[in-house]
Amino acid sequence: MPKKSFEDKYPNIARWVYEHQGIIEIGNDPDGPLTSFVRAIDMGGMPWEGEDEYESLDDALLDLEVNIQTYLKELYGQ
Repeated sequence: MPKKSFEDKYPNIARWVYEHQGIIEIGNDPDGPLTSFVRAIDMGGMPWEGEDEYESLDDALLDLEVNIQTYLKELYGQ
C-alpha cells in the first residue's frame, strides 16, 4: 500500500505554508512563555495555538489541520 504524502494527508497545513506563507511551530519549551504544543503563525500574529499536550504527533497535526482549514475559510471564503 503506497504511503500518502504530507500534502495529501494534511492539505490545509500545506496550503498554510505554501500559499498563505504561514509558519507552523511544533514542540514545547518548558521555559518559554507559550505552553501550546503546536501553533500556526503568520504575518498577522498567531491565529491559532493548540493544546498543551497531545496523545501523539499525528493528533496534534490533525488538530492543526482542522483549525487551519477553518481559519483559511474565514480568511479567504474557501
